[in-house]
Amino acid sequence: MNIKIIALGKLKEKFLKEGICEFQKRLTPYTNLEIIELQPIEIKDEHLVEKILDEEADKILAFIKPQSYVISLEIKGKLVTSEEFAEKISNVMNDGISEIIFVIGSSCGLSDKISKRADYRLSLSKMTFLHQFTRLILIEQIYRAFKIMKGETYHK
Repeated sequence: MNIKIIALGKLKEKFLKEGICEFQKRLTPYTNLEIIELQPIEIKDEHLVEKILDEEADKILAFIKPQSYVISLEIKGKLVTSEEFAEKISNVMNDGISEIIFVIGSSCGLSDKISKRADYRLSLSKMTFLHQFTRLILIEQIYRAFKIMKGETYHK
């Protein structure tokens, strides 16, 4: 299984980079994980938000193959438990899909182009997180999902 996280923006905080590196290392026995950072487009006029989100979507879609399973992180996505998340990943793997791509948008969200391409729309919480924190939370939950799928112990 190959997992990619496509995220707009670069991580700046050292502690977040270290946390993500730690979970990437822990995931090595279970999956190949790649993080693709794309430069968000600066929005200087609020009237252009939709247009810019569509331009960002085109950049994101260039990294997505037709056979990839896409999970977009969205405010209106489905809220699930860690066990349900693990089951979702397991089901995708059992369906013979070899690549899952998670998409994290910019601070203005995601274009409808991404939502329409997504096979599944996921929300991590009803709370709002900084996009940099979202990456760390997501990668930790991916790691937790693999531990659950393998029946291995991990913090509950």
